[in-house]
Amino acid sequence: EVQLVESGGALVQAGGSLRLSCAASGFTFDDHAIGWFRQAPGKEREGVSCISSSDGSTYYADSVKGRFTISSDNAKNTVYLQMSSLEPEDTAVYYCAARTRFCSWLIPGYNYWGQGTQVTVSS
Repeated sequence: EVQLVESGGALVQAGGSLRLSCAASGFTFDDHAIGWFRQAPGKEREGVSCISSSDGSTYYADSVKGRFTISSDNAKNTVYLQMSSLEPEDTAVYYCAARTRFCSWLIPGYNYWGQGTQVTVSS
């Protein structure tokens, strides 16, 4: 059974930091890219960051560049999203998702999704 389980969401003050985790199982982790997406109330889901497990290539949305860092521990089948200098605009449910091989911002290309973890940034 394929599973993606996010954790690490919390309530944090503006300027603070959080680390989200995405633990994957049930598929060949090394052959997949893992993306982080977020969805704020009343807004569409948007891509935040992505890492290709095969070659370690990383990608970031302009809104989070320089503040968020994605990393992967292939031995643990886990991807992390380190978020710093958090802003109220970062408040959303954060999802991780998996697709084969390469990163993409296109949501339909992701085969597997986690249940999401809530991040709330207070001003």
